[in-house]
Amino acid sequence: SDLNGNGHASRLNLDRVTEQETLRLVQSIFLTAGANPSRVAMFSGIDSGNGCSHVCAQAATVLAGNVAGSVCLVDANLRTPALPEFFGVTNHHGLADSLRSTGAIRNFAKKLGPDNLWLLSCGLLAADSSALINSELMKARVAELRKEFDYVLIDSPPLNTYSDGVILGQLADGVVLVLEANATRREATLKVAANLRAAHIKIFGAVLNKRTFAIPEALYRML
Repeated sequence: SDLNGNGHASRLNLDRVTEQETLRLVQSIFLTAGANPSRVAMFSGIDSGNGCSHVCAQAATVLAGNVAGSVCLVDANLRTPALPEFFGVTNHHGLADSLRSTGAIRNFAKKLGPDNLWLLSCGLLAADSSALINSELMKARVAELRKEFDYVLIDSPPLNTYSDGVILGQLADGVVLVLEANATRREATLKVAANLRAAHIKIFGAVLNKRTFAIPEALYRML
């Protein structure tokens, strides 16, 4: 495993093709010219096990390596958090803790590498963890993240299983759907896309995971 800038072992190991495709993804979301560029993106799998956390971590790492601004990766999957293990850091003192206490949001985030990449891990889980997502304080914390960081990438629970993703999606500028090749059902994807649109949530596009390229343009139009 490579060591990132703060001595933590990164387990992402991006190959050149994956890195190029990921760069195209983050450019299309964050780095396109426009009056109101996107700054907060949520990444959501259709089902559990689609590899959403890995895709989100890759996107944050590649984005941080290509911009001067600060990037914060947020683990909002309060049921099965996965992001800390990708970077070899602990899960304690993160998002859930920030929703139960006061203090600047940056105090709950861990600095990774490169120097402009931060991780707001899931934090201490409790019986009320999922309810915290649907709270006024969560809205306030996302607003605070917008002020503190130039870019925010949120890893959410799967959309086909939990309502957390829709709640979080309304706080973001848009959503990237993560599909698993030869596993994610088209009907489930279309249903999730319809639910997001009904909630007035923008869909940036979809990533077909466990292949070496992003989902073809023809399939983007199906969503």
